Amino acid sequence: MGPDGELPVTTVPGETAAVESDTTTAADLTSAPEAAAEVRELVAQSLSQYLRAWWLKVRGGDSGVLPVLLAMVVVAVTFQIITPQHSFLRPSNLVYIFGLSTVYMVLAIAETVVLLLAEIDLSVGAVALIGGVIAFKLALSWPRWAAILAALAACGVFGALQGILTARLKIPSFVVTLAGFLLFSGILIVVLGGADGSVNLNTSEFNQRVVYDLVQGVIPPVASWILLAVVVGAVGTAQWLRAARRRRQGLVAPPKSVTAIRIALLALVGVAVVAVCNVNRGTALKTVQGVPWVIPIVLVVLGIWTLVLGRTRFGRYLYAIGGNPEAARRAGVSLAGIRTWAFALCSATAGLGGILLGSFFFGEYSTNTADPGQLVLYTVAAAVIGGVSLFGGRGKAIHGVLGGLLIGGIAYGVSLLNLGTLSTPLQYILPGAVLLVAVGIDVLSRRGTGGAHSV
Repeated sequence: MGPDGELPVTTVPGETAAVESDTTTAADLTSAPEAAAEVRELVAQSLSQYLRAWWLKVRGGDSGVLPVLLAMVVVAVTFQIITPQHSFLRPSNLVYIFGLSTVYMVLAIAETVVLLLAEIDLSVGAVALIGGVIAFKLALSWPRWAAILAALAACGVFGALQGILTARLKIPSFVVTLAGFLLFSGILIVVLGGADGSVNLNTSEFNQRVVYDLVQGVIPPVASWILLAVVVGAVGTAQWLRAARRRRQGLVAPPKSVTAIRIALLALVGVAVVAVCNVNRGTALKTVQGVPWVIPIVLVVLGIWTLVLGRTRFGRYLYAIGGNPEAARRAGVSLAGIRTWAFALCSATAGLGGILLGSFFFGEYSTNTADPGQLVLYTVAAAVIGGVSLFGGRGKAIHGVLGGLLIGGIAYGVSLLNLGTLSTPLQYILPGAVLLVAVGIDVLSRRGTGGAHSV
């Protein structure tokens, strides 16, 4: 089969592509307990059957987002108890955590694209900051949309160059992106104008104010509720119609009750977020309420990457290469091309995260606030903690979002404790401990399912 044909593998988006060899059959792919559980989940005709199949997947090592959700509950309860005046879950703090975490979410989604290939990008933090600085400097004189697009394009080129070195010259991605991290970190200082350099947006000018408002701007309360209704209605209708269409065509689809529960959960989470954001977070002299613009922006990024990974040939190729690169090559997949595009898209997405970071810092970039080292550490940790496998072939965009939210919650929770000199070390120690637990779960789950393919 040529490279333009469909990849002849049976795979579920987000899971390891089970391509063993050119003689592997579908029966072989479902012979393992975890694969059989996936098949039972797909063909379940009732809620009870679906739940039994899901539980078999969890017991087989595929716990999905369950660990990170439990970790988020533990972190929230713990910090609510130990923070002064039990203030962790105050609406103002939760909205701040949302804003801080969105940067880690976008960067973790970007890192997920590369991790699916069993590669790693250590330059993601430095590239993100370069993209943010480029956008901010260009926004001083260019139209805002042109400044943002130019920054994303420049980051994409940086990533493509690293992808070429990794895919074509066979240099390990760890080495290539580590070198890129050092190179771009140095360039960042030069672009900012020295060790004490900075770039600031003038919020009195509309063109620059728009970039500033990406994180600092809010959607008015009434408009927030209308937007939520539109989003839930559109997503819910799309899911319901897609499931109904698959049933009419004789294809497998989740039970109607499962689809209804998913839509209800989406609505419930949306209502909770909008309600929290619409609480007045200001003072008696200044009212501040509304959903930050960055939340729908991140949802758009999540939606795009969910579709790319789960509905496109490029996404299926990522999972196939991460699961078994040799089998993917024999099936006609261009390994070098897919790897190059993955690094390019990773860096372009990271560039958007860098722009959001500058907006979070009230429209300012400086060598004191821009720390590429911390960004890359938090980014990789967020992706892995969220459920993306370091061994490739397993993970979804939503895992990066959940992991980023957990990292942001931990970082801000520690800052609320007022521990003085201990605050900074704990902001590294706690995510590091959670990361070790997440990797341990990943290793044990793969050991229980037969292990990962060698790459």
